[in-house]
Order: sequence, then C-alpha cells, then structure tokens
Amino acid sequence: MSCQDSNCVTAIAEKVDAPDQPLPAVSRRNGWLLLTPLPTVVVLLLAPAELPAWERMWLLAVAIYLGCKWLTWMDCSVRSTFSRNVAYWLLWPGLDAAAFLTLDSPATIAAPTVGEWILAAVKTILGAVLFGTAIRLADLPAALAVGWLGMLGMILLLHFGLFHLLSCWWRSRGVNAVPLMNFPLAARSVSDFWGRRWNSAFRDLTHRFLFRPLAGRIGPVWAVMCGFLFSGLVHDFVISYPAGGGYGWPTAYFLLQGSAIVLERSSLGKQGSLHRGWRGRTLAAVVLVAPIAWLFHHWFVENVVVPMLLALKEVG
Repeated sequence: MSCQDSNCVTAIAEKVDAPDQPLPAVSRRNGWLLLTPLPTVVVLLLAPAELPAWERMWLLAVAIYLGCKWLTWMDCSVRSTFSRNVAYWLLWPGLDAAAFLTLDSPATIAAPTVGEWILAAVKTILGAVLFGTAIRLADLPAALAVGWLGMLGMILLLHFGLFHLLSCWWRSRGVNAVPLMNFPLAARSVSDFWGRRWNSAFRDLTHRFLFRPLAGRIGPVWAVMCGFLFSGLVHDFVISYPAGGGYGWPTAYFLLQGSAIVLERSSLGKQGSLHRGWRGRTLAAVVLVAPIAWLFHHWFVENVVVPMLLALKEVG
C-alpha cells in the first residue's frame, strides 16, 4: 500500500454549565479495564434467567455504552467543570469526551439554525409516529414487517431525532456537541458512510482506541478490518445473544463493510472509481442495504423486537 493509500484509509475512521471551577486534568487510561468486564458482570449478576430477551438486549446495550462512556471519560485529560462532566455522562450520547468537555467560548461554536431545529423536531415526531404505529400493529401475523417498522421508528426517533435535538440544544449553549448522524443518505461511498455520516459516537470510539493504536503496528488496512471486526462482535453480543440465534451474521455484515472500504481504496477500486461518483454511491447502496438482514436477522426481529412491541402495547 502506498503512502497515499494509507492516508486515504486513515481518513476513513476519522471521523447548562454552572460557574464552578475547572477540575484538574487527569490521565485516566485505566478506564480500559472496565470496558470488557462491565457487560458480562451486568448480565451475570443482575439479569435473571427468566428475563425477557428484549430487556436483556437493553441491559447489554446500556452496559456496553456505559463502559465505552467510562473509557472515553477516563482517557480524556481536558480540564472542565464538574457540571460539564456530569452533563457528558447524563445528557449527551456522544463519545468524544475531549470535544464536549472543552470549555470553548460560545462564540467559537456554530449555533444551530431555525431550520435545523425544525428538521430535528420533524424527525423526532415522524419516528414517534412510526414507532407508535408498530406498537399498535404488534399483534398482527406479519411479525417481520411490524418488527422492521418498529426498528425504523426507534432509530429515527432516537438517533436522528432526540439526539439531534440534544445536539442543537448543547450547541445553542456553546458546547461542541455535533450531531451523531450526518445525513447518511448523502454518502458518496461506503467509507464516507462509516467515516463521516453514521453514528459518530461509535466511530470516535473505534478510531481513538482501535484504529490509531493498531495502524502503526499492523497497517491501516488491517486496522480498519479490526475496527469492523470489533463492531461486529459488539453487535453480535447485543443482537444475537439475547435473540438466541443468528450468531455470526452481524459480524459478517461488518466484515463485509470493512472489505468494501479496503476495495474502494485499493488501486483496483480507484481505477474503477468505486470511492466516488455514481459507482461509489451504487456500491455503498448495495453493500449497506442488500445484506441488512445479516445485521438485524429474523431471530432478533422475532425474538426481541416484536416481543418488546407487544409488551409496550400491553402497557399502553
């Protein structure tokens, strides 16, 4: 791989405060220790065997997220206020601790426009409508279709809606909290989708703690593949384990994504313009969408998502 190719692959993975005094900067790299055992401890000690699969899924997701949050916070050496640190833990889903905790002047942070506020609100409402519709239809025979509708509504409600509103609110207060989603449908390639547009929280985490340390040791190509392998294993743990089936399919999905990125940035891929233009968009659409059932396989939809919708319908 040429130096130019290495730079291209490297670019893939990149990327209400009280007037209290800043806390001293501390190197917190011991946060690594909590990342691996936390989810297992939560499942083994707190989750009874009879716990519904969807509740187990949420327990795992929250446990892993808290482990990642702890890791980024412990590693950050930025001086910040106590209230900003609390806000990072409780009021912001992102994982770029340094950006959020830095006490920038409000004038240096671009405030959201009225149009952005409206867009975030519309996505939140639309997601709530779709999710609510899925709950109402949860007992219909078409379980897969209803489950997919519920997942679409939940992702739109949370990741595209509420989290975007939170970003707008923080930026209006001068805090560097960029939206987690950056118009994924506008992705020009697979690498553009994963590197710049989809879920910047997880991207920031894998780039900081996997890609950068590994790239110098095993090269950027293998570092990218390791990053996607990690993503696949995490999703397998949260998706397949509670569902009791479909093991390996989420990991295969993410390995396919990494392979497509390596192909895009290879000499052959560049000759075929697979990283830009209509070819890049076409490859992205095929690689991202065609195997989506590998990621959210029918075991997960039928054993986790639909029972969750049914439980919410009973509550409602």
